[in-house]
Amino acid sequence: MTERALQDLLEALRRLPGVGAKSAQRMAFHLLQHDREGGRRLASALQVADQRVRHCARCHTFTEDEVCATCLDPHRDARLLAVVETPADQAALERSGSFRGLYFVLMGRLSPLDGVGVRDIGIAPLLDRVGDGVIEEVILATSFTAEGEATAHVITQALAARGVKVTRLARGVPVGSELEYVDLSTIAHALSDRR
Repeated sequence: MTERALQDLLEALRRLPGVGAKSAQRMAFHLLQHDREGGRRLASALQVADQRVRHCARCHTFTEDEVCATCLDPHRDARLLAVVETPADQAALERSGSFRGLYFVLMGRLSPLDGVGVRDIGIAPLLDRVGDGVIEEVILATSFTAEGEATAHVITQALAARGVKVTRLARGVPVGSELEYVDLSTIAHALSDRR
């Protein structure tokens, strides 16, 4: 199969996490054979999202506005700041219904083997945010992987002299798991039992 447009589509689909050659081929063939309208809608939605979605000026999550709705919500407890790796992790905490504070999304985690260091994730803006005089507790909700633990350790060290309480999600979340895939009950217990 040497058709350039089809090859480009397959390569584009393979960029998605968890999508290998066979899955990309299955998706591409389905869209082209059975759902061309769905393919056009997907292409249009991606293009619009690429143009409109940006990072919140306060927490770095995805939003179409300068500041996201969560950061603007006056009912949130501005004294609590949960630090997460990704918007997916933020969404998982929100779905648990057990956290009413604010968030800071790092947009990654430390991974020296992949060349991701302190300057590559949002630690510097996090330190600026914590210095606002309102935040009393920073809850580290990074994944319980080696990279997530290293990220939590670096943040704890950086915040040590800032006069804020730093806690970590309790170990109710299984070691080695990605937060976005943990069941909601476990997340709720881990959040309430943080230390």
